[in-house]
Amino acid sequence: QVQLVESGGGLVQAGGSLRPSCAASGRTFRLLAMGWFRHAPGKEREFLATINRSGASTYYADSVKGRFTISRDNARNTVYLQMNSLEPEDTAIYYCAAGLRSYSARRSDYDYWGQGTQVTVSS
Repeated sequence: QVQLVESGGGLVQAGGSLRPSCAASGRTFRLLAMGWFRHAPGKEREFLATINRSGASTYYADSVKGRFTISRDNARNTVYLQMNSLEPEDTAIYYCAAGLRSYSARRSDYDYWGQGTQVTVSS
């Protein structure tokens, strides 16, 4: 089992930045591919970014490419999502996810999910 706890969400004005983090426990973190997703009211859960086990490879959704950066610290068992130039459309609950397979944009490839952290961007 893997436990994931997100933190670092909050309220920010448009154009601002946030850096949610996700702390993992219960399994060797460096063996897990990690991803970030978000869920806005009335929309499907959306893939944002993923990172492989070593942190050397990343992949982003077009909607956040150039604005969001995923990173991980295997010594701290933590994955981060640096979010810049935030827009009201980025308002959602942000989830991290861990997978035992290769890093992926598909929800079905993730085995464990956190409870989410709310991000609200005001105009």
